[in-house]
Amino acid sequence: MGASGRKGGGVVNACAPTVPGTDTRPATCRRHARPSRTWSLPRAARSARTGRALVRTVLTAWRLDDLTDDATVLVSELIGNAVEHTASDHVQVTVTRTRRDTVRIAVTDGSRTLPVRRDPDDTADRGRGLLLVEALSRRWGVDAQPRGKRVWGELTGEPHH
Repeated sequence: MGASGRKGGGVVNACAPTVPGTDTRPATCRRHARPSRTWSLPRAARSARTGRALVRTVLTAWRLDDLTDDATVLVSELIGNAVEHTASDHVQVTVTRTRRDTVRIAVTDGSRTLPVRRDPDDTADRGRGLLLVEALSRRWGVDAQPRGKRVWGELTGEPHH
């Protein structure tokens, strides 16, 4: 069967090695694509609900259901922080599968002001967002962007077959 799924003929795979045992493919073929989904949401508190639903849907499709609880809390915190601390009209939510068992959830906003991790006392009503991001994530960080920043956290679980 050909690469197109039909018998006889088909599409030539330009990324297949031409000589067995060598890798003479173009560099673009050697990169492994990382499945990713991105949405632009209004910078509004209600976007946390939408973000949770979108993340849940993607993780189910990728069969990473065991990450759903932590991922929905993580995206809620990241969106909440962006809503509270930036004046952007929109935030961008991205879920990327970085490895078979790992996803990165990121929220990008239009503010170049970096988040500050606080250590609130027991009576504080606020200030625990990044502590929660840190506690849930295997790793987390902030990337400066040309027009703002991206705050992200990575979660690792077991894919279900």
